[in-house]
This record gives sequence, C-alpha cells and structure tokens, in this order.
Amino acid sequence: MSRPVFHSGFADEINQYLDYKIASGYTEKSYCSVLKSFDVFCCQREIYNVRFNRSDADAWVEKKENEATTSHYARVNKVKSFLEYLSLKGYDVYLMHDVFFKATDFQPHIYTDDEIQRYFHAVDTYHSSRNLMEDAQLPVLFRLLYCCGTRINETLGIKKSDVDLTNGIIRLTEVKNGCERYIVLGQEMNQLMKRYADKTFYLLGDGDYIFVSFDDRRRQGRRIYDIHRRILKEAGIPFLGDGNGPRLHDWRHTFAVRSFKQMVDSGMDMYVALPILSTYLGHKTIYATERYVRLTMSLYPYIEERFSQCFSEVFGKETVYDQTD
Repeated sequence: MSRPVFHSGFADEINQYLDYKIASGYTEKSYCSVLKSFDVFCCQREIYNVRFNRSDADAWVEKKENEATTSHYARVNKVKSFLEYLSLKGYDVYLMHDVFFKATDFQPHIYTDDEIQRYFHAVDTYHSSRNLMEDAQLPVLFRLLYCCGTRINETLGIKKSDVDLTNGIIRLTEVKNGCERYIVLGQEMNQLMKRYADKTFYLLGDGDYIFVSFDDRRRQGRRIYDIHRRILKEAGIPFLGDGNGPRLHDWRHTFAVRSFKQMVDSGMDMYVALPILSTYLGHKTIYATERYVRLTMSLYPYIEERFSQCFSEVFGKETVYDQTD
C-alpha cells in the first residue's frame, strides 16, 4: 500500500516510527490508518510541532459515538505506543493510560471429540456446484483453523509465497496485532497441504492467495461462515445463534485449550507452556492467553488442582484483558 502524507507536527516522526515498526516485523497497513487519523486529529487541534499535553490526550482517548470497542482500543493504544516511542527519543509528550477490555462471562464453544469427527466428515464429503475448487479447499482451510489455531482472516490471507512445503511452515501476514508470525504444520497437516498444492499451486503466482473464489478473488469470511453453518447442520451439531455459536472462531479456542492440555499432560510446567502458546497464537502478552488457561482448568479439574496456585500468582483472581483474541 502507498503511505499517506502526514501534515501535523508529528509528520516526520510518524514516518520514522512506521519505518521502525516495519523493520521490527510489523505490517505498515496495521498502523497507517490509526496514525493518519491521529495526524488529522492533531491538525484539527493545530498541533504543528512535536507536543502532546494532557488536554490533547483526554480528547484523543474519548470514545466516539458508535465507535466499536475494538476500534477504540486500537486507536488509543497504538497511538500510546507511538507516544512512548517519542518519549524515549526525548520529547516531552503526555503518555496516556491503556484502554482495557473487561472480562466477560462469555464462554466459547469447545468442540468435543465426537463433534470434531462429525464436523470433519461433513467437511470432507462437502460438494459445491457453485465453486468446484471448494471440494479441495475446505478440508485444508478448516483444518488450518483447528490444527493451527489461525483466525479466519489470517487463513484467507495466505499467499503461495507464504507456504514453505519443504519445512512445513506458513507465514501469516494479514494478522490482527500487526506483527507477522509463522505457524508450523504437523506431519499430517503438511501432507494434506502438499496434496492441495499439487492440485492448485501450478495455477498461482507467488503473490496469489491460495484460497480463491470462483472468480479467482481472495475468499471472504462471510462465505466461509455460511459454509460453516451448513456443515454444522450436516454434522448434527446444534447452532445456538445470538453469538453463542458454535462459531468459526471457536476452532481457535478449541485448538488453544487442547494444545495447553497436551503440553501439561506431557509434563511441561505451566510457566513454560504458557509463553509458548501465547507466542504461537500471536498474542502480545501472556495475559491475552489467560482465558484459554481458565477454560482448560474449568474443563479439566485435575489441571486446576495442579496449577491453581501458580495461576493465581501469575494472573490473580480477576484480570482485565488488554487485547481481543
């Protein structure tokens, strides 16, 4: 993408900050829109040198009418990181407090062994007259969600050049928190990806998406969600609706819970398992992974008995989440 032109007193520093974030592995587009909005905000407040006081901060932090919580979170906290960068460079700027997500009592759906078996039988026998490519795509796409814990948009954003079949590694670039990461495929998953590549990759350029619609465009999450609903029905898994799922995103929750349990059952200490899982999921801190530990402990009481004391020492009894999943 082409970088926008900045006009406020922060213009030069914003460009340098974007260069710094890109060099650190973040994608430019994940910061550009927020920093352009901040630049416009500063111009409106006639800030034409590098200054930012408490009054400016209070105005920026204020939640806009009809602004989604996730948008508010990204807008405030990404600019806070920029101001911290300026402070380290010696500028006298007011540092805002983080915007937090409050913990909720929402419980994601964790698929059972029987549901997993029925779901993927329905996936593997699915046939589309609309897009014949779906017969080959869906077994790979849905298994990436479950076996690797990827988000749906991360999965749909995979390009041919991102896939290393030799080493069984996929690079994710369209990520939620702006920093690219890699996922490692298990042996069976890598074999499935190789078979899919044999059928489809010869048609693709390096910059093409590996999951495309019938008109060769990047697949959209809405269509995959509609297919997910059909598969649930075919598999005999009740759809509860009203955000209670089972949702596509619940495959990520299921992956996280099962992965943490597997590491614990293998004898790994919680202090070792938690940062591994957090990094693999692309969380910025282990505190964003806390919900999965809580879920695992609630589903498997023997894990709670083993780690409840350690868990309390790390997280306390109540925690606010500093990012969404």
